[in-house]
Amino acid sequence: MQKPFSQACERNREPICQVLTTHFSDRRHVLEIGAGTGQHAIHFAAALPHLTWQCSDRAQNLPGIRAWLDEAALPNTPAPLMLDVCDTWPQLQVDAVYSANTLHIMGWPEVEQLFAGLPAILAPGARVLIYGPFRIGGQHTSDSNALFDAHLRAEAPHMGIRDFEAVNALAHAAGLRHLADIPMPANNRCQLWETI
Repeated sequence: MQKPFSQACERNREPICQVLTTHFSDRRHVLEIGAGTGQHAIHFAAALPHLTWQCSDRAQNLPGIRAWLDEAALPNTPAPLMLDVCDTWPQLQVDAVYSANTLHIMGWPEVEQLFAGLPAILAPGARVLIYGPFRIGGQHTSDSNALFDAHLRAEAPHMGIRDFEAVNALAHAAGLRHLADIPMPANNRCQLWETI
């Protein structure tokens, strides 16, 4: 099959990889929630060979992810798992979770389910890193993010840029404490949590 391709993944992979190199240096097993095309997985798994990079996504995205993983043939990328955050989660335990550009695509109930599902899979001291745009203090961080948010909501009412404070409340309820808000290019952020 023709591999799916995201230009955004190509643009943001290096800045994200720098953050992962710093904050996942002592991790061993990462679950990527919403792996999308699979491009991030092969880039990060190649750059950080000490990590087992476990992709997951909804069933319809798994063939495209497999195409990227199969072509790269890296030893630290097992077959992707089917994961719908509103359904039964796979049985596994990881010391890191990564997700990029997912929260503004999911509906808010799905965001709630994502965080509600984390305690069952996170090992003690695990870290959670989420990349994407966030509203801070109820405000967009740029005019371009405000336009993007309006575009998302016009496309589908359930989508939209999330308020960091609301997301952080979900993380806290899931037993996570916030460690860092890392500004990224293109008005995105990396939000980092750790199990309490």
